[in-house]
Amino acid sequence: MNDFDKQVIKMYNDQNKSTYEIAKHLNTYPNKIRRTLIKNGHQLKDKSEAQKTALAEGRSSHPTKGRKRSSKERIKISSSLVDYWNDMTDKEKKRRSRIAKKNWKNMSAEQKESMRSKGIAAIQLAATQGSKLEQFFQKRLEKAGFFTNMHQVIIPAENLEIDLYIPELKTIIEVDGPSHFYPIWGEEKLQKQINADLRKSGALLSKGYVVIRIKSLGQESLAKKESLVTRVIDQLESIKKKFPPRSKRFIEVE
Repeated sequence: MNDFDKQVIKMYNDQNKSTYEIAKHLNTYPNKIRRTLIKNGHQLKDKSEAQKTALAEGRSSHPTKGRKRSSKERIKISSSLVDYWNDMTDKEKKRRSRIAKKNWKNMSAEQKESMRSKGIAAIQLAATQGSKLEQFFQKRLEKAGFFTNMHQVIIPAENLEIDLYIPELKTIIEVDGPSHFYPIWGEEKLQKQINADLRKSGALLSKGYVVIRIKSLGQESLAKKESLVTRVIDQLESIKKKFPPRSKRFIEVE
């Protein structure tokens, strides 16, 4: 082994230098450093491992730490994660499911109780402040210039509480989660939910309101949520220009 190879291996293994840093120090190019390491039987670190080492030793700063991602970046990341999941094989999904079940089984009683409590708290919070998706829609709609009330009782005699209400347009928005169209709690509960939704929509339409029902699968990516809210805003802009006739006051968005 020549002196050059020895120096490269020492800097890479003993000093935890990256191939780029070694190349810069030896006035050469990174590919030559990589070839030297491979030729001498040394396994190259992957990009993630190399970055962790550089961060730990203060030779590099984290590319996103302390920096707020833009909406465009978050949408791109969100879409990528959804595509990654959709492209995953059934075998891999089942493997991950087994791991999740095993992790739950290995949790202590205290950890399980803590998770249940947090879940109940989230449901209670949604009942008073709205679900995360409802809050998302309210913020986006108000940013677009549509003042929106959340969880308002519209028809007191029938105790009808709606998700979102835009008074100036006499328009109601219902954000329907998976339990509104999937038998998550059983077929009987699903049928009751469907009937309740029909009665609610019918009562609101009979009073002259426009009803927009948003179909949510519960785990939309940021890109999907942005697409939904854009379509809802388009509907609201249309209603603002001309209030629709009775036959066109029921709108579904999915």
